[in-house]
Amino acid sequence: MATFEQIKGFIFDLDGVIADTSVYHAQAWRQLAEKLGVTWTDDLADALKGVSRMDSLELILKAGGKEAAYTQAEKEVFATEKNTNYLNLLKGMDHSAILPGIAEFLTDLKANGYRLSLASASKNSPLVLEQLDLAQYFQARVDPTTLKKGKPDPEIFARGAEVLGLKPEECIGVEDAKAGVASINGAGETSVAIGDATILKAADIIFADTAQLTLANIKKAMA
Repeated sequence: MATFEQIKGFIFDLDGVIADTSVYHAQAWRQLAEKLGVTWTDDLADALKGVSRMDSLELILKAGGKEAAYTQAEKEVFATEKNTNYLNLLKGMDHSAILPGIAEFLTDLKANGYRLSLASASKNSPLVLEQLDLAQYFQARVDPTTLKKGKPDPEIFARGAEVLGLKPEECIGVEDAKAGVASINGAGETSVAIGDATILKAADIIFADTAQLTLANIKKAMA
């Protein structure tokens, strides 16, 4: 793990870290799963966290034993339908969806001169940031359509450092999913996880919730 003094940038996941958009994703995927006759479970919902749209669809089809039931073209239609459901649900989102302490943390990072990028698998992340009035905090974002591999592959977080013009060891990646933590670690960055310490034990630093995510607490954990 790097020293706190080495850190110049922060790379954020979106869902479950900046805002509680995961609830909208889950609702939209559940609508599609039930339409396809796949039983929705908490385990399935957890498995989709931090995973790209097409990979999420494959996990749903596999859970229902339907992975070979549809053509690629049909799968594309399903994925588009899910996204339409999601965008409709997003229209009701406001500042209340920002997770506790995040607005203050972003303000603090900006005031202290840190560079920020977004490493979300969601193609809708710019829309979410605009809707939450948080876009001004981020100098750059990784375009998920340019990636060859999804999380847990390190590509997205490696790119998150590149778009800021920083080395991996100069960056902290912030995630709430096991796959995301693996991606940060694989990219050679310091991983900060939000959530269950048992599930996210591979992270360098773990906070139970976003309210604990402060520069002071990170500095203390890296001492």
